[in-house]
Amino acid sequence: MPKNVGITLHASMNSVKCLKLVTTRSKILHCFIEDRLVAKSTVYRFSTRPGSISNSVKTTAQSKTSSLVGKHAPLILTKSAVARALQLLQMNPKATGLRIGVRTRGCNGLSYTLDFCFEGRQPGDEVVEQDNVRIFIDRRAQLTLLGTEMDYQQDVLSSQFVFNNPNIKGTCGCGESFSV
Repeated sequence: MPKNVGITLHASMNSVKCLKLVTTRSKILHCFIEDRLVAKSTVYRFSTRPGSISNSVKTTAQSKTSSLVGKHAPLILTKSAVARALQLLQMNPKATGLRIGVRTRGCNGLSYTLDFCFEGRQPGDEVVEQDNVRIFIDRRAQLTLLGTEMDYQQDVLSSQFVFNNPNIKGTCGCGESFSV
């Protein structure tokens, strides 16, 4: 019978990393590492072979497959991200979708950009369509965003799109920039 085991790996003012194991008596089935304050969550799946580990993104929504990489969608939107994107696009009916990119800035190297797209698909763009939302991914951001889940979170103090990116190697303390 599998059981969950939680272990705190690292705690500081800027982040809390937790390790959650799903185990049986003899082997580890799944290991989840979460960075709770930086809004980054990566799932590590262990195979039955010793020493074998693979990395994949935790997802809650399905996306149409992309020509970029066959089985792996370049971007997956949660239901809340789809709902917010539809609201934004209704407020600006001239926009054909949203454009996502990355640019160099911040203390850790890269930062996401999110804008309305008025000109449509540009050469090299990857297009993700999900639930009547069209997302254009800039060609320079495609490998950085591969397998990323886009979520929308709202609380009393703020509302924001959150990118759960399995490719991130590190983030700054405020979570505004990252490195791959």
